Amino acid sequence: MHRRRRTALLLSAAIAAAAPALTACGGEAHPGAAAVVGGERITVAQLEGRVNEVRQAQRAAVRDETQYQQVLASTGSLTRDTLHNMVLDQVLHRAARDAGISVTRKEVSGMRAGLEQQAGGTKGLETAWLQKYGIAPGRLDDNLRLQLEAQKLAAKLGSDTTQPAFWKALSRASQELHVDLNPRYGAWDVRKSSRVDAKTPWVREATATGAQQPA
Repeated sequence: MHRRRRTALLLSAAIAAAAPALTACGGEAHPGAAAVVGGERITVAQLEGRVNEVRQAQRAAVRDETQYQQVLASTGSLTRDTLHNMVLDQVLHRAARDAGISVTRKEVSGMRAGLEQQAGGTKGLETAWLQKYGIAPGRLDDNLRLQLEAQKLAAKLGSDTTQPAFWKALSRASQELHVDLNPRYGAWDVRKSSRVDAKTPWVREATATGAQQPA
């Protein structure tokens, strides 16, 4: 598989597949915020907006109602996965910036052209990213920019995106940004630069009976 393709698959893959539904009990420790990264809030409204972009794209791509319900069932952790990616995007961008790395629009266009050729065109690439990684078509270029940042960062470290040196750089960036997740969405593991399910007294697993699966 092409190296660019491998990197794209790695960074875009959903981290929290099949995680249990979480329902918050008691007071909110982060009113209105899904996460705080570098002192900046990712609001619940922003998170819901990103999830809605994906759901609308899925609905447009799958007209058959039965098949669409199957898509919903297979992407039940979309909200948590989306928040993970929104935070990881900022962590990766910070790590790249710390290393003096930048990405040009021409580089993004070149990567996209190569991937479109592999996928059989623009529509094929957009559909693949939507189905496999939950990336809405309008966010594709942003995602590819981050893939390029990841590639350049790994290359500068004399590593690749699977090696400890790369993830250590992301861990440092997570520490610098003081990532803090609203407990209803889990917690941020600084060492792994990954969202994990929170184990807190005020968060309980929703039971299968009568529980509403998050978007």
